Amino acid sequence: MLINVRLLRNMRSVLVGLLLVSAVASGACDKSAQPAASTPGPAAGGGRGGGAAAPVSVAPVLEQAMPVTLHAVGTVMASSTVDIRSQITGQLLKVGFTEGQDVKAGDVLFTLDARPIQATLNQAQAVLARDTAQAANAQELLRRAEELLAKGLVPKADRDTLASNAAALRGTLDADRATVENAQLQLQFTKIAAPVSGRTGALLVHQGALVRANDTAPLVTINQTAPIHVSFAVPARLLAKLRTDQALGALRVDATVPGATPTVVTGALGFIDSSVDAGTDTIRVKGTFANADRMLWPGQYVDVTLQLSMEPNAIVIPTAALQASQQGQFVYVLKADKTVEARPVKVAWTDGGTTVIASGLTKDESVVTDGQLRLTPGAKVSVKPAVGSKSGPAPGQ
Repeated sequence: MLINVRLLRNMRSVLVGLLLVSAVASGACDKSAQPAASTPGPAAGGGRGGGAAAPVSVAPVLEQAMPVTLHAVGTVMASSTVDIRSQITGQLLKVGFTEGQDVKAGDVLFTLDARPIQATLNQAQAVLARDTAQAANAQELLRRAEELLAKGLVPKADRDTLASNAAALRGTLDADRATVENAQLQLQFTKIAAPVSGRTGALLVHQGALVRANDTAPLVTINQTAPIHVSFAVPARLLAKLRTDQALGALRVDATVPGATPTVVTGALGFIDSSVDAGTDTIRVKGTFANADRMLWPGQYVDVTLQLSMEPNAIVIPTAALQASQQGQFVYVLKADKTVEARPVKVAWTDGGTTVIASGLTKDESVVTDGQLRLTPGAKVSVKPAVGSKSGPAPGQ
């Protein structure tokens, strides 16, 4: 069958045209689906580019005299803790105190049955008396033998035998005396006295019990609570200042005792450890308190404030201005063009709502104390009026 060549060419032209129209229409649809390109605008919260300024509160950076005050959590420790144990074995006849009682050094706490040891002492004294008589007789025989030997009436060998017997008996006397002294010492151990003044703990034995020499469990424990210590840690970077200030005079330590009405007791720094804890970069110190009213108890946790010397030219900001990042602490500093700069700082110490800055700020600058969550470096800000102001913007508005 013959096909018209002209007709085939016309059909091909129509198909090519239809394909071109379809491609153009598809491109137009793709462009309408894409968002229109926009000019980069300001960051949320008032960044660069003329956006709305973020409202913030600011405070001036001050230079003033500040006491170097450290705050820590301390643990109350007895100035001495003594476990009372018996040095002999015997039956407990009497307990001379009640649990939790304050005792003085020398007070008799326990009385053990002394009859077995008294019998041993009597026996040792009797043996000493017998050997003393024998030694005296041997010495007398030796004296007579020496007189006879001088006259040539006895041989020298007999005199030497008597001398040896007398010397042996003198040694026996020394052993007898040691036995008597040991029995007397054991007799003293039947009365167990308090070696230090303090408060007794729980009584672990009772009257009638058999007490064994140097038993593992103590009979009672005495904690000396007046005076008493409070142990706490301070940053190692303050060690040099701590030692310098302590050399100038006693450093005050305040301990706040928790309770319905917190009570503050005052003592003095008495001990600085000989090494720094490498894990925490702190050093352990102790405050000593008279504790005459027994406000502090061993094992108690207290809030401690250590007062060091004054820092005459400290750079001070409100603690609320401090911010934390992965690189460390920083503050937002208000600049003259009403933008903020993120400035890294090094903190010397913090005392409640006030922070002393070691480096990073100078006096007469202003730092943001409220509204930091909306800020980025370079953001525009508007300073809110200070609380209590009646009219007009705050300085720097």
